Amino acid sequence: MSDTLAGRQAALRSKRVRNALRTAAFMSPWLIGFSVFFAYPLVSTVYFSFMKYDGLNPPTWRGLENWDYVFSDLPKFWPAMQNTLWLAVVMVACRVAFGLGIGLLITRIKTGAGIFRTLFYLPYLAPPVAATLAFVFLLNPGTGPVNSLLEAVGIPAPSWFNDTAWAKPALTVLAVWGVGDLMVIFMAALLDVPKEQYEAAELDGASAWQRFRYVTLPNISPIILFAVVTGIIGAMQYYTQPIVAAKVASGKMGGSGESFEPGYPDDSTLTLPQLVYDLGFGRFDYGAASVVALVLFALSMAFTALLMRRRGGLIGSGD
Repeated sequence: MSDTLAGRQAALRSKRVRNALRTAAFMSPWLIGFSVFFAYPLVSTVYFSFMKYDGLNPPTWRGLENWDYVFSDLPKFWPAMQNTLWLAVVMVACRVAFGLGIGLLITRIKTGAGIFRTLFYLPYLAPPVAATLAFVFLLNPGTGPVNSLLEAVGIPAPSWFNDTAWAKPALTVLAVWGVGDLMVIFMAALLDVPKEQYEAAELDGASAWQRFRYVTLPNISPIILFAVVTGIIGAMQYYTQPIVAAKVASGKMGGSGESFEPGYPDDSTLTLPQLVYDLGFGRFDYGAASVVALVLFALSMAFTALLMRRRGGLIGSGD
């Protein structure tokens, strides 16, 4: 009897091994991609953050010197941190609010909804570099049509990308202009809200705000959370628009033999991704660049974890 029991256990173990191997085979594309494109780069970044490495000579151990340098002696780190957090909070909030507002507006329009939907979505299709160049031209403090219009109606015209106080708001306006992606997502979510719930709320005497607060928001709350989380992750990777705007506004397009320090004017458009690139490929200080990259990764994870834990308080529970 003991031999029979041992045989059954061995057969069970063999079956479990076969099932595990079969599962691993089906998961192998994801496992390979995760290992090559996430796990290995992350481990390498952690490793190089403790090393002195310029990409040419073999890395040598530095311990916590890179971390101490970035947090204590790198003057551009804290301005880049503040700018990145500002964009992650203000720019993302504005994009979500405008995307939801435009989605609500278009779903309420009875005539010409397709035309308005196309007009609001088209800016999103513009390449980031081309869109930024156009915005710098439109907001040019001397010759831009926006400032000319503001001055014509008696409103003081700001310097936009040439002013430290207006550079980030100008980038936010650029981001809101291309809000077509969120508009489409919110439109799909709004059209999916059961009409019976709106009808029941109207019968109960609910106002338009109450219907939005207690019917619309609870139904589209997962979409809002998705928009905020992906928006923050995008803000943590914000590189192209601020670097192009700074170069054009400063008049330095990076020609042959011309150096450019990112962040014009006065580090007001400098973000952590720009700092990572400047340290790693501009100064060949891969140790410090790895430290900033890990800080950026930690910020993204912290924001995402906070939003996932506080998702009810983000948009209201609807009770």
